Amino acid sequence: MDFGSSSGPTRATTSAKIVVAGGFGVGKTTFVGAVSEINPLRTEAVMTSASAGIDDLTHAPDKTTTTVAMDFGRITLDQDLILYLFGTPGQDRFWFMWDDLVRGAIGAIVLVDTRRLADCFPAVDYFENSGLPFVIALNGFDGHQPYGPEEVREALQIGPEAPIIVTDARHRAEAKSALITLVEHALMARLR
Repeated sequence: MDFGSSSGPTRATTSAKIVVAGGFGVGKTTFVGAVSEINPLRTEAVMTSASAGIDDLTHAPDKTTTTVAMDFGRITLDQDLILYLFGTPGQDRFWFMWDDLVRGAIGAIVLVDTRRLADCFPAVDYFENSGLPFVIALNGFDGHQPYGPEEVREALQIGPEAPIIVTDARHRAEAKSALITLVEHALMARLR
């Protein structure tokens, strides 16, 4: 009985968990959606008057929904490496979920809107304190980057070991490049 031919030994596939974090409205859901090869799972809820005065919409006046648990997506970087993406909610009232979302991750992308740099401080502090490798990704809004990577490094007082890159969360190629930078950084951190 012929069961078909084999083209040789199969290669093992490795998967890794990546966290996409940052402040409220910095583009985490957009990032996961732009790069995911599957329809991303989104746990968004309509923003109501209850969030008035709590969620600052100054830089996102058209925002009508917010992530209340997580975003989930998947991307295959090559035939041997699949990344599972977990986007965190940005508001501090949801931080209690971060430990569970981060457990088992090899690293994190911290998305930053440089128009409101202070919003990324809690995420940066979290990953610095946890020892999880992370990359700062400066997400340009409307193609605008008011500050460059070295200015942000100085403002955040981050050492040279953490990569700071420029990205646009809306574009698959740029989001994928950010993920590759993170994977490389996480691998190098393990070798140290």
